Amino acid sequence: MMEEEELEFVEELEAVLQLTPEVQLAIEQVFPSQDPLDRADFNAVEYINTLFPTEQSLANIDEVVNKIRLKIRRLDDNIRTVVRGQTNVGQDGRQALEEAQKAIQQLFGKIKDIKDKAEKSEQMVKEITRDIKQLDHAKRHLTTSITTLNHLHMLAGGVDSLEAMTRRRQYGEVANLLQGVMNVLEHFHKYMGIPQIRQLSERVKAAQTELGQQILADFEEAFPSQGTKVAWLDKIDRRYAWIKRQLVDYEEKYGRMFPREWCMAERIAVEFCHVTRTELAKIMRTRAKEIEVKLLLFAIQRTTNFEGFLAKRFSGCTLTDGTLKKLESPPPSTNPFLEDEPTPEMEELATEKGDLDQPKKPKAPDNPFHGIVSKCFEPHLYVYIESQDKNLGELIDRFVADFKAQGPPKPNTDEGGAVLPSCADLFVYYKKCMVQCSQLSTGEPMIALTTIFQKYLREYAWKILSGNLPKTTTSSGGLTISSLLKEKEGSEVAKFTLEELCLICSILSTAEYCLATTQQLEEKLKEKVDVSLIERINLTGEMDTFSTVISSSIQLLVQDLDAACDPALTAMSKMQWQNVEHVGDQSPYVTSVILHIKQNVPIIRDNLASTRKYFTQFCIKFANSFIPKFITHLFKCKPISMVGAEQLLLDTHSLKMVLLDLPSIGSQVVRKAPASYTKIVVKGMTRAEMILKVVMAPHEPLVVFVDNYIKLLTDCNTETFQKILDMKGLKRSEQSSMLELLRQRLPAPPSGAESSGSLSLTAPTPEQESSRIRKLEKLIKKRL
Repeated sequence: MMEEEELEFVEELEAVLQLTPEVQLAIEQVFPSQDPLDRADFNAVEYINTLFPTEQSLANIDEVVNKIRLKIRRLDDNIRTVVRGQTNVGQDGRQALEEAQKAIQQLFGKIKDIKDKAEKSEQMVKEITRDIKQLDHAKRHLTTSITTLNHLHMLAGGVDSLEAMTRRRQYGEVANLLQGVMNVLEHFHKYMGIPQIRQLSERVKAAQTELGQQILADFEEAFPSQGTKVAWLDKIDRRYAWIKRQLVDYEEKYGRMFPREWCMAERIAVEFCHVTRTELAKIMRTRAKEIEVKLLLFAIQRTTNFEGFLAKRFSGCTLTDGTLKKLESPPPSTNPFLEDEPTPEMEELATEKGDLDQPKKPKAPDNPFHGIVSKCFEPHLYVYIESQDKNLGELIDRFVADFKAQGPPKPNTDEGGAVLPSCADLFVYYKKCMVQCSQLSTGEPMIALTTIFQKYLREYAWKILSGNLPKTTTSSGGLTISSLLKEKEGSEVAKFTLEELCLICSILSTAEYCLATTQQLEEKLKEKVDVSLIERINLTGEMDTFSTVISSSIQLLVQDLDAACDPALTAMSKMQWQNVEHVGDQSPYVTSVILHIKQNVPIIRDNLASTRKYFTQFCIKFANSFIPKFITHLFKCKPISMVGAEQLLLDTHSLKMVLLDLPSIGSQVVRKAPASYTKIVVKGMTRAEMILKVVMAPHEPLVVFVDNYIKLLTDCNTETFQKILDMKGLKRSEQSSMLELLRQRLPAPPSGAESSGSLSLTAPTPEQESSRIRKLEKLIKKRL
């Protein structure tokens, strides 16, 4: 009966229970099975068809049914066992939980008992140790009381002894006693509310005050008070000599009386400096009209020397921020011009101008005493600035007079183009002024001195450099040489003499030296002046002035050589090129141009050996001037025959080779020309060669000629084309159709022009042109 009820329950459960795919998948992972009955998509019909695929297999149906019933019965037994076992497990768990709760209650009771016993033990210990703590407190208070009484006894006795020794002026004994009393008194700071303790402290302070007064009075009696009067600037040496003697006497007599860390000698010297600066400032304000620059420089020199002496003798440890602001010294420089140590030339120049010799050694790099006395001279430095203005004006006038008396520098192949000695003298004097002024002030006086420097840099550029360049009668683009290039006896032209060329090169080299040195001067002034004034130091205008002198000098040299070649180019344009019957050596005009180049360029190169970059500029400017002029005269050669054009092409090639070799022409050392110069020559002279090649080409057929022109001259235009037609001697009626054809062909790209058949049978082929050029080159080699 029981089994039937369970079967009915299972059947109802299976009818109601529908598992989700996720649960079914989990079951398959935990209990993997290949039995079709365990599949979620079990189909009874398919399963029966599997068991009985044919009618003959139905004979075993009873056996199959019995096996399935047996399997069902086993599954039911397993399920029943599991269910009953689960019920028994729940009952055992509840029983174990009840037993655990009982054990916890018993443990809690035991812990409470232990805690109660511990509290009782602690109370018992406190009662036992209460008397011991009271004894410890009593002992500590008793010890403190005894110590305090001992200190009080020592303090009272020490104060009495201190007062007695003070009255007897026993300073040696007082020194140690006073220190001990002060140490003991520190223990009673918190007891100052007690009248007796406060009274003892006041007695100690009174004794200290009395000791200080006594010692000061004794020292005032011991130290002499003579030498307090201040003399005029001419006696300033005696003042510094006096303090030196006083310092020596102090060391001998009183040096051992003061601790070394007090630095008493330095304090005496610093106080002397403060008094001296105040008194000197006062007397100079009163007698300002009597201050002469020589006297001022004398006083400044002796004062800075004394400050240097103090820097060597003392460390400056007694100087406070409020006493003197220490000056930052500039970093050392490797440039000879920028060294602060005076040079022999500077000392010689100073002697000539009536100034004092410079100190033999430079100012200490970090002198803490710098300006401690010499600051008083700063308000009167306008006298020095005005004097330097006057001296520099006289110096420039002397340079002008010396140049007129001595004349231009004489040619010297070894040392030609040397820097004029006057510029070195000028910058030596500048350096002397800058060093002197920076020792006195790095403020506004340095700005005023910079303005004076700028003034005479410009005057030197105008009066000594530009003023001595060869004079001109007109001005066009800065400088011309029309007065020096007037014609005489036919085609010859007046050129600069060797002396004049050397003078121009010397002025150019001097201007280049002045340009570089002025830049260094600006940098040094910025180093020495106060940081807040650096932006007011600007010598750019003066550097631009020297750059202008350099450009003018180069332009003069270019114009001279360029104008010397003009007669030869004029002769070239006047030759009857249509009558030339054969190609020979280079034409006479080419020889003339080469002759002028060989005469001028080596002289200029040798004289500009120290400024090679400006010689390169000369070469570039000459090429940029000569080549366009040569092409202009080339267009004037008309009409030209085929042979005449070949001769001109030979001449052009000869000039091209000479120009390429121009930087090293006539030199024993062959140096490759700068790439920038070579590019200009190749571009310009190649254009001249292309013009002549177009002239050499037959003008018929017209299309071929026009296309050949467009191919050879990349910068082709109608104006140049018409000039070439004039060179060929074509009539205007013939030119009009060719010009019209050119206008039509110009928009076409070069590739189209080349693909249209550039040369006909009647025109020279590229091979023929190449053969003709080779013949011309052979002629050139023969000539060379």
